[in-house]
Amino acid sequence: MATSSYPRFPGDLTGTFVEPIAHGVAARGHTVHLVAPWHPQVRRPAREGNVHFHFYRYAPAAHLHVFGYAGALRADVSLRPAAYAMAPLALAAAARAMRRVARAARATVAHAHWVIPSGAVAAAASGATPLVVSLHGSDVFVAERHAAIRPAARFAFGRAGWITACSEDLRSRAVRLGADPARSEVVPYGVDVARFRPDAYERARLRRRYGMAPDAPVVFAAGRLVRKKGFEYLIDAMAALEPRRPAARLVLAGGGDLDAELHGRAAARGIAERVTWLGTVAQPDVAGWLAAADVAAVPSVRDDAGNVDGLPNVVLEALASATPVVATPAGGIATVAIDGETALVVPERDPAALASAMDELLRNPELRVRIGRAARARVQARHTWERVAERFEAAYDRVAQARTDPPAAP
Repeated sequence: MATSSYPRFPGDLTGTFVEPIAHGVAARGHTVHLVAPWHPQVRRPAREGNVHFHFYRYAPAAHLHVFGYAGALRADVSLRPAAYAMAPLALAAAARAMRRVARAARATVAHAHWVIPSGAVAAAASGATPLVVSLHGSDVFVAERHAAIRPAARFAFGRAGWITACSEDLRSRAVRLGADPARSEVVPYGVDVARFRPDAYERARLRRRYGMAPDAPVVFAAGRLVRKKGFEYLIDAMAALEPRRPAARLVLAGGGDLDAELHGRAAARGIAERVTWLGTVAQPDVAGWLAAADVAAVPSVRDDAGNVDGLPNVVLEALASATPVVATPAGGIATVAIDGETALVVPERDPAALASAMDELLRNPELRVRIGRAARARVQARHTWERVAERFEAAYDRVAQARTDPPAAP
């Protein structure tokens, strides 16, 4: 399994969905060898159960390891100069590591996360080993935006025996880039329903710790502070909500290139005192705040450069927590956030609509309970990581079988 991002330590939020996929497949009896770039913050043993880790170095100094782990793109829009500079070394090292691990492990299937860079490298390095490529969002965007990179994505699509995407939007964009629609499917992410659940203790603890009254209206949002997350519209919505809900608080978890800009926007809108900035937090903290909040806001947008989330983890995490969601339909969100049933869905870039939907939930506890219960029930039935692992196992079986099937008669 090749990837450019993976949680570097327990609780890390980079590539969080890759970890349960790897462990879910391993739990079904498969041996997983995970190949990823080294990073100074990696704190992983050589092995966790049936998942073996292979972190490769590609630069002479620790600070030059800038590939992967959400470090290559500035604000998730443009490639950083350092990423360009280190690309030849990183890609060559990735190819060597993939070949070495595949030979030593006698791999029967290769699975690459993100078509760029891992999919293209795996396509070149995996030889005759059947290949599955999984699309997550920024990879397709980079291929769309950069003509020089597009052929690498097309090469990977042509070599892949099967392609998965976390949303239909992402799959259709990949098809326009050259992916075969007959060899692709949508596999939405899953969620740990045991970790993300209603929790009265955490609700009381966090509110007490941050000086929030038990009945204070609390809106929670989480994600990297980049354009496609749409947090500027959420800040504007909180300002619009103030006359109706003067006690409402926004708790925002995440770090990124827009940190200073968003702080300034909150101050300019006169709501700086009503926003709690958590910075980057671990998954258990996200789970706690989802339990503590009355509403989870996911204001994602297709940004001006054309980038959009595949399927933000926090959507499924909020649904599993039975915390009512206000979201836009950007990217794959509409796959799981059903308007009026499991969420309230509003147009992108519309602070007034965001504010109205949040107000509707905050003033109607019965609606919050109904939507929250329906959301958790749907996630438990359709979006556990165990179900996701089953679907990836089926993809592995499909490409392995295709390799052994005799060619069709002319």
